[in-house]
Amino acid sequence: MESIQSFVGEVNGIVWGVPMLILIGATGIFLMGGLLFMPLRKLIHGFKLLLSPATPGEGDIPPFKALMTALAATVGTGNIAGVATAIFLGGPGALFYMWMIALIGMATKYAEAVCAVTFRETDANGNHIGGPMYYLKNGVGAKFPLLGGTLAPLFALFAAIAAFGIGNGVQANSVADALSSSFGVPHIASGLVMMGIVAAVLLGGIKRIADVAGALVPLMIILYVGSAALILALNAAAIPDAFRLIFTHAFEPASAVGGFAGASVAAAIRFGVARGVFSNEAGMGSAAIAHAAAKTNDPVRQGHIAMLGTFIDTIIVCTMTGLVIITSGLWTSGETGAALTSGAFASTLPVGAEIVSIALAVFAFTTILGWSYYGERSVQYLLGEKAILPYRVIWIVAIPVGAVTNLGFIWLLADTLNAMMAIPNLIGLIILGPMVFRATKDYWEKKNAVTQAAD
Repeated sequence: MESIQSFVGEVNGIVWGVPMLILIGATGIFLMGGLLFMPLRKLIHGFKLLLSPATPGEGDIPPFKALMTALAATVGTGNIAGVATAIFLGGPGALFYMWMIALIGMATKYAEAVCAVTFRETDANGNHIGGPMYYLKNGVGAKFPLLGGTLAPLFALFAAIAAFGIGNGVQANSVADALSSSFGVPHIASGLVMMGIVAAVLLGGIKRIADVAGALVPLMIILYVGSAALILALNAAAIPDAFRLIFTHAFEPASAVGGFAGASVAAAIRFGVARGVFSNEAGMGSAAIAHAAAKTNDPVRQGHIAMLGTFIDTIIVCTMTGLVIITSGLWTSGETGAALTSGAFASTLPVGAEIVSIALAVFAFTTILGWSYYGERSVQYLLGEKAILPYRVIWIVAIPVGAVTNLGFIWLLADTLNAMMAIPNLIGLIILGPMVFRATKDYWEKKNAVTQAAD
C-alpha cells in the first residue's frame, strides 16, 4: 500500500505542478477575456434566469434541477474538509487563491455548459446525454478528427475512474469520519446505510437524482451558510484580522505557529487552486454532464445558469467555511480536514460540531448521487448502455469500502485524477472558445434588440 501511495504522490506532484496551474488559470483567463468579463457583469442576470419559469426546450430535467444536480456533485467535502485542508497546508492565503480560481472558473463553467448543450446527443432511450466527451468528439472532432477522437475517450475514462475518488470514496470516508467523531457511529455502519439509500435513489435515474438534489441542496446550503453567518456575527471583531491574514499570506509566506507548520506562497497557490478546483470543479468538465440534460432552447441561457454553480460553491460556501476557521484561531491548532472545520464551528456554537457533521453527511450524500450520474454517462460513452447497470452495482458496493479506507490516500488519489480529467477538457475548451464567444455575442445582441424594440 505504501508503494502505491508513494507512486500516486509522485504522479500528483507532476499533474498538479506549475504547468497544470498555468493551464487552468490561462484557460479561465482566455475564456473570461473572450467573453469580455460577461460572467461577472451578468451575474444578476444568471440568478434571474435561474429563478424565472423554465422555457420550453428539449431535455430531461428543468434548468434549476440541472444546476442543483451539478451543485449536488460539487458542494460536498471540498467545501468543509477541503477548505480546512487548503488552509492547513497553504495557510490563510490559500483562500485567496480559491477565490481567484473561482472567479475565472465562472467563465470556464459557463463555456462547459454552452458546449455541453450545443453538442449533446440523444441515446436509444430518448435521454439527452452530453458533456466533455461529446463536445470533444462532435466539436473538437469536427475541426481536428484525430485530436477529438483521442481526447473524448480519455476524458470519459478518467471521469469514470475519478468518480470513485472524488464522488464516492472521499465522500463516504469523510461522512463516516465525521459521524464517528461526533456521534460515535462506526465507519462501516455509516457506509452500509449510505449504500442502501444511494441504491434506492439510483434506481430512478437522472430524474430521481434531480428531484432529490433539488430538494436537499438548497435547504442544506441555506442551513450551513446560515450557521456560519451566525458564528461570524458572534465573532465579528475577528473578521477584519481574518481578511488581513488572507491577503497578507497570499503574497507573503506564513510562518510556523502552534500546530501550523508554515507555508510558502507557492504552497498557498498550489493548495488553494487544487482544493478550489476540487470543490467547484471548474475546468474538470464534470458539471457539463448534468447541464447537458437540461430542458432549454438555448445553450447560452443554460451557460448563464451553470456559471452560478462556481459562484455559490466557492465564493459563498467555501468562503464562509474559511472565515469561520480563520476567525476561530484554530487554523494553527494542527488539526486538518473535517475535524478542523468541526472544531471551528464548535468553538462558538455548542452544537457546531453536530451541524458540520449533518451538513457533511447530506452534502456528501448528494455528491455521491451527482457523481454516480457523471460516472454512468462516462462509462456509457465508452462501453454503451449495457455497462450502466454493472457500473451502478460497483458504485454502490464501493461506498462502504470507501467509508473504511484511509482518508489521506483517498484525498491524494482523487486530487490526482481531477487533474487528469481536466487536461483533455481544458484543451477542448480552448479550441471551442471562439464558438462560445460567437454564441454569447449573438445571444446578447438579440436580447438587447428585443429590449430596445420594447422601449
